[in-house]
Formats: sequence, structure tokens, C-alpha cells
Amino acid sequence: MLSRTADHLFWMSRYTERAENTARMLDVNYQTSLLPQSQAVAQLGWQGLLSISELLYSYKEKYGEIQAREVMDFMVKDESNPSSIMSCLSAARENARAVRGALTTEVWETQNTTWLEVKRMIKSGEFEQDPSQFFEWVKFRSHLSRGVTVGTMLMDESLHFMRLGTFLERADNTARLVDVKFHAVQSDFFGAASEKDQEYDFYHWSAILRSVSAFEIYRKVYRDVIKPERVAELLVLKSDMPRSLHASLNEVVHNLTLVVSNPQSETLRRAGKLRSELQYGRIDEILATGLHAYLTQFLDRVNDLGAHVSREFLVPVT
Repeated sequence: MLSRTADHLFWMSRYTERAENTARMLDVNYQTSLLPQSQAVAQLGWQGLLSISELLYSYKEKYGEIQAREVMDFMVKDESNPSSIMSCLSAARENARAVRGALTTEVWETQNTTWLEVKRMIKSGEFEQDPSQFFEWVKFRSHLSRGVTVGTMLMDESLHFMRLGTFLERADNTARLVDVKFHAVQSDFFGAASEKDQEYDFYHWSAILRSVSAFEIYRKVYRDVIKPERVAELLVLKSDMPRSLHASLNEVVHNLTLVVSNPQSETLRRAGKLRSELQYGRIDEILATGLHAYLTQFLDRVNDLGAHVSREFLVPVT
């Protein structure tokens, strides 16, 4: 396969997954902002969201003070922001168009229809009328894109590069979400919290779990009240939780194995090493050494892995 074709397929899937993850993070913040809380606490939540995406500086440069409505506009429809939902869906569609011949009709039509429909929804004001419904629609279109891809594409290198892009992006976004959200509420880690704090924390952790479709999974796995260390374990180490770091790296290693021609591939070695640390890791050891430090290092290694994928298989980033 031509490296340029692989590059477009890889980035088409990354941008689709990024749009979904942005919608998930915005939805959890929007839902949390409806809880009784001070303006300062609400503002910290929106600031954390911008920090997750490394967009705090860009936002402040353009808008100044952090306001919920302006943050949502910036993250949804501002096309000058390369990580906004509109920008991601546009980039996904353009990458799909560039390799139209490598895609099935169903995959192309799904990407193209998503882009045309999101433009119509933004123009008609449907996002402002019901943000949660809009975020659900973005998630649904991403689910549809993955389902159509797996259900209609030949199981060859094209599919493997698309899956590789999806799960690298998912690992990156889940790590960012866990890192920032664990900093937002810390009373569970520092002694007894007041009854009001505990009630707020329950809704906070519930919202985090719902943002990665893990609330029902948590109940099924642990059958207990929501505890921060178990939320961390579920989202970091559980290989059977679809959006966990471990599950994402399993898919990355699997798809890399299918496309490498060199068994001594440095990219595969790094991915395998990172996956093995998740496979044999323990949450008590991670929390003892510091979750923030662990996730920061994980993000650095995932970004490094993405750079190695580009150098070995795709069009190198100049």
C-alpha cells in the first residue's frame, strides 16, 4: 500500500474518533455544570476541559475569560480551532475524499453525510437548542462510521491502518480525560469528605464513567459504590473495558502486527512494551507513585508511538 493512502486512512479514523471524544468530554462537562455548584467550581470544570485538549492558551487568546457558552462554541463550531468537532469532521471527510477509491461506497457515504448534516445542524441552531442531543448525534455517527468500516471493508491493510488510527486516538483521549478529571475532585483521596462533598463526588464520578460509556460496566464489574481508585483501574487497566488504555493498546499492537513487514520493528517493540506494562500493572502501585505522573508519561509515550507509526508507515510529519 502507498504510504500516502495509509496516511489518509489513518488520519480519517483519528479525526472521527477525536470528534467523538470531544463530544463525550463536552457532554460530561455540560451535564456536570447543571449540578448545584459555585460559579468558580463550574469555571474550573470548563478550564479543565480546555486543558485536556491543550487549547487553554488558544481559547484565552481569542475569547479571554472562560465562559461555558463560549467554550462550547470554541470546541464545537469554531473552524479556526483544529480540534473542534466541525474541524475534525471536516478533516475526516477530506481524508476520506482523498482516498475515495480505497473505501467502500458505504464508508464514503457515511463520512460525507456526517459532514453535510453537521453543517446543516450548526447552521439551523440545533446545537444551541439541545447541546446534549447534538453530542449524542456526534457519538452515534462515530459508532456508525466504525460499524460500517468493520462491516464492509476488506480485512486488509486499509482496515488495519484505520483501526490503528482509531485506537491510538482513543488511548490518548482516555488518558487525558482521566488525568484532568482526577485532579478536579480529590476529597476521596484526602481524608473524610463532608456528606455534601460525597454526594457531589458521586455525580462527578458517575458523569466521568458515563462520558466513556462505562457506568453500567462499572456496576457490573464492581457491584459497589463508585470509588475513585476503581474508576482509575477500570479506565486504565481493564482489558475488557472497550475504552480503557489497556484495551486500546491491545488493538494498537494487534493491528501493528498485521501491517509490519520487519519483525524487528521499533514501532511494534515500543507498542508491545507499553501494552505489557498495562497488562501486568496494578492500580495500587500506580496510585502510590502518582496517577498524574503515570498518565503524563503514558501520553508522552503514545505521542511518541504515533510519531514512529508516521515515520515507519505513513507520510512523515515535517
